[in-house]
Amino acid sequence: MANVIVIGAQWGDEGKGKITDLLSRSADVVVRYQGGVNAGHTIVVNGQTFKLHLIPSGILYPNTECMIGCGTVIDPQVLIKELDQLEALGISTRNLLISETAHVTMPYHRLIDQASEERRGSYKIGTTGRGIGPTYADKSERTGIRVLDLMNPEGLREQLEWTINYKNVILEKLYNLPLLDPKQVIDEYLGYAERLRPYVVDTSLKIYDAIQRRRNILFEGAQGTLLDLDHGTYPYVTSSNPVAGGACVGTGLGPTMIDRVIGIAKAYTTRVGEGPFPTEIGGEMGEVLCTRGAEFGTTTGRRRRCGWFDAVIGRYAVRINGMDCLAITKLDVLDELEQIQVCVAYEIDGERSEHFPSNARKFAQCRPIYKTMPGWKTSTSDCRTLEELPKQALDYLKFLAELTEVPIAIVSLGASRDQTIIVEDPIHGPKRGLLYQDGTPASLLSA
Repeated sequence: MANVIVIGAQWGDEGKGKITDLLSRSADVVVRYQGGVNAGHTIVVNGQTFKLHLIPSGILYPNTECMIGCGTVIDPQVLIKELDQLEALGISTRNLLISETAHVTMPYHRLIDQASEERRGSYKIGTTGRGIGPTYADKSERTGIRVLDLMNPEGLREQLEWTINYKNVILEKLYNLPLLDPKQVIDEYLGYAERLRPYVVDTSLKIYDAIQRRRNILFEGAQGTLLDLDHGTYPYVTSSNPVAGGACVGTGLGPTMIDRVIGIAKAYTTRVGEGPFPTEIGGEMGEVLCTRGAEFGTTTGRRRRCGWFDAVIGRYAVRINGMDCLAITKLDVLDELEQIQVCVAYEIDGERSEHFPSNARKFAQCRPIYKTMPGWKTSTSDCRTLEELPKQALDYLKFLAELTEVPIAIVSLGASRDQTIIVEDPIHGPKRGLLYQDGTPASLLSA
């Protein structure tokens, strides 16, 4: 039995959907623990593409139980659309469970999110406009609507009549927007409640029961470490905690019950939205990575900014999350390059630093210090073992493992499930020292 957290080690969009889908083969339960419909996971199975925003990736396995934890904020309209789409494709959703204490995104959350971002002008954060920040704000303000409130029609009517009238003042006076009709919103959400009612349970209790029965549990986060509200590049962050500690808070699970943490990182780096990005590449090379990597957001379709692999934020993500190993994705995107740059440190105020600065202004001033690696100029998409990789590709992976100070357990070489090299099984390995021998990373570093 193993309880495993899957974490994005960069700014999100690292390919967590595919890796979670792969690991779900060994999982009995998959739990989503934070974020909302601002996240998107793309999974390709037998040539068919699935785009999920709220439902955990494990739903594609008929015998895997999937849960949406209390740390997630749920837009019922989007969730029901996902349920309908999966059912239409022949994917059963009978194994899905929804936390009764998860907070609900309402129409006023979306309106306020979009209007607020527009008002920021040149200071915009880059939000998706899906109402996630305002939903979490209401949660902290203790005026939020929870899933269990949806299940109580009379209580919901009373709560929403007051809340919508209050939000209408903000919409009208602050943003000059039309007023919401309380009755219309209440009736709409009561309809959602009836559709979702069969899925609603105390997921914290269900997770604990699964642990008692020694079942394998996979905890799936959204976004990435550098978008964490407390540990990311604030203020250009999300409104929740994607880091490993967020999995405990967002599911109601004690930290002593976690066995290991797996980080997901691209073989290069991408970022969506605003904020500093030291290794960002402009011009033709940035366009090459964007095109070859199909770097467009699952949720918004926005073009992702592309850059070289940043080992400084890699080491930071390992430290903040207590990662045991990494999965490196999209190695194949680099196949045609003559040379590849890797950021090994920053220059800050004329001095070399190998540590991520918590000061946002300093981070914006960081200049990357690069080491140039030779490219391999051949396709890796059909490789299924380390031995099949070109020497330069293997050397590149070894270098990333050395810089981040954790071993690499998985290498992804394309969107499909089978385009993967499994170096070691990160779920059934030892609790600590995964892939290590006498303190030295084995497998890749000694390959």
